[in-house]
Amino acid sequence: MVFKHLGLSARAHQSELVDALRAIVTDLELPTGFSDEALADARRAIEQFELPSIDMSDVEFVTIDPPTSTDLDQAVHIEYDGDGYRVRYAIADVPAFVKDGGPLDAETRLRGQTVYLPHERIGLHPEIISEDAGSLLPDQRRSAFVWTLDVAADGRLARTDLVRAVVVSRAKLHYEQVQEMIDGLDGARSNGSLPGGETLAGLRDVGRARLRRERERGGASLRLPEQEVEVNGDGHYVLAHRSNLPAEEWNAQISLMTGIAAARIMLDGGVGILRTMPAPDPKQIAAYRRQAIALGHPWDDGVTYGEFLDSLDIEDPSALALMYSATVLFRGAGYTAFDGELPEETEQAAIAAPYAHTTAPLRRLIDRFVLVACWHLVHEEPVPGWVREALPELPGHMGASGQRASAAERQAIDAVEAALLAGRVGEAFDAVVIEEGMVQILEPAITAKLDGGDGLEPVPGQRVRVELTEADIAARRVRFEVREILSE
Repeated sequence: MVFKHLGLSARAHQSELVDALRAIVTDLELPTGFSDEALADARRAIEQFELPSIDMSDVEFVTIDPPTSTDLDQAVHIEYDGDGYRVRYAIADVPAFVKDGGPLDAETRLRGQTVYLPHERIGLHPEIISEDAGSLLPDQRRSAFVWTLDVAADGRLARTDLVRAVVVSRAKLHYEQVQEMIDGLDGARSNGSLPGGETLAGLRDVGRARLRRERERGGASLRLPEQEVEVNGDGHYVLAHRSNLPAEEWNAQISLMTGIAAARIMLDGGVGILRTMPAPDPKQIAAYRRQAIALGHPWDDGVTYGEFLDSLDIEDPSALALMYSATVLFRGAGYTAFDGELPEETEQAAIAAPYAHTTAPLRRLIDRFVLVACWHLVHEEPVPGWVREALPELPGHMGASGQRASAAERQAIDAVEAALLAGRVGEAFDAVVIEEGMVQILEPAITAKLDGGDGLEPVPGQRVRVELTEADIAARRVRFEVREILSE
């Protein structure tokens, strides 16, 4: 795993960086607070809230999230059931706190999703819901939609159930902690001294089984290193550059499996909304195969797309370039609503199955509607009119909010990169071209735009030496020009 924290070049740039980060909120017109009416609506819902009659507080759920997270959407419990597994996945009961047609409902539809910035979190819901009454915090009795997913030894989903119940999380775990705990199991099924010991062993085994099923279906995952802006111990912003731990991949498979189950329920019921992505165009696949050959990593016949991506060692510059180039085959994701007649396209091509967003209702608008639709369909009840009426509007809300969130994240990273490199304009750096117009700087490990220079036209996979030509913190912009091609 690659994990680097990149400090800023000088503390003097911190004030400039803070101003640049604050400007993102203004420039993208992100909301800065909830209206008095929406807050009153939230408080009223909390005061009037009653726990459901089904009690599952004896189930030893745990949450697995980044260490600083307090908006906890999911809690998991896994037990071995003969040769298979029983997975229970508790999802925060956000619908209980948002009244349809009320002021808070209206604001959440405009927001669409939570936007995470280094200096603040612009929530989909007020904190009294997202970080308190609705969050699956440890040792608190909370209402949740609890999915029960019976999984065969080979990872096949055999049975699905969904109830609304009282749950209590036993521990708030984070990814590195979970990975260390799983590594300490030495292949054992459980460890009574660990919180969620059997759950963590099950997470490993179910995660691996589901990954094998994904590959058999033809699904794939992009293992691209992530850039994240964090605040270090002395309050300064740093840039973290890391790749996912196995435990994160396994945990993601639980969420994906739940989304696949939700999609099947809605398709069988004839009403709902899917997360869809078209299959890659054959011409795109052919071009990608040619690029793989050119970079020395041929994609052999008989090897699935997912298996090929799994085989790439992203520490190898040419393989890293191929992984970035694979994003061209993962484009066109959107939401497809239906009520009655089923849509022609139902699959999310990267997952290679119908799929729906349903596991993050505190942070994503659409999940609240999917949860309610699925609950009613499982219990053979009509899907409420307010859900059906919202379905055609949800793709627009999610599309607009997704663009804002992506822009905010990218601009925050650009601002921190500019602060990191301030004062170094004119210096040369070794880099790898990862796609046309983009380079991965090797040290410091940042991804940046590449302008033409000296008439050179490097191609993805080539090592190059580039010169930093701009590092503008206020404009949130970093640019390089190629000065020398180091490898063919």
